[in-house]
Amino acid sequence: MSDAASISKVTDIINDSHIGMFTTINEEGALVSRPLAVQEVKDDGDMWFFTSATTSQVAHIRANPAVNVSFGKRTEWVSVAGTAEVVTDRQLIHDMWNQVVEAWFPDGPDTPEVVLLHVDSDSAEYWTSPGGTAATALQWIKSKVTNGRMSVGESATVEL
Repeated sequence: MSDAASISKVTDIINDSHIGMFTTINEEGALVSRPLAVQEVKDDGDMWFFTSATTSQVAHIRANPAVNVSFGKRTEWVSVAGTAEVVTDRQLIHDMWNQVVEAWFPDGPDTPEVVLLHVDSDSAEYWTSPGGTAATALQWIKSKVTNGRMSVGESATVEL
């Protein structure tokens, strides 16, 4: 698969999933994950999220911007490694605002603690299992009968 097709596969999985497990590094060096809704995915894999300035992810990013965001939906998964930054640009917050975000911030885009997280994606690894759950189960049965390794589809690492 070409680089452009692989990057497109990564962004398709992210867009289909909507919610990612956003992982940061806390003060003790431990990994901490929490679900965040992706607001926008650029063609190069960069992502945008809304959050509150008072959250642990903001504190973690300010101390160590290395992040990972993973997405999965039924038979497709992607893990994106990158560097995050906290963005407080009020105009950009207004431009990206939508009704879904309003569920968390009912006072709107001028809520003082509303910030954006921008992830500058460095690389991604994705896995797909074509044919869905039934095909995956069939591959598992085949591996047991033949005493061979299970083939579950396609995977690749992509530089973004």
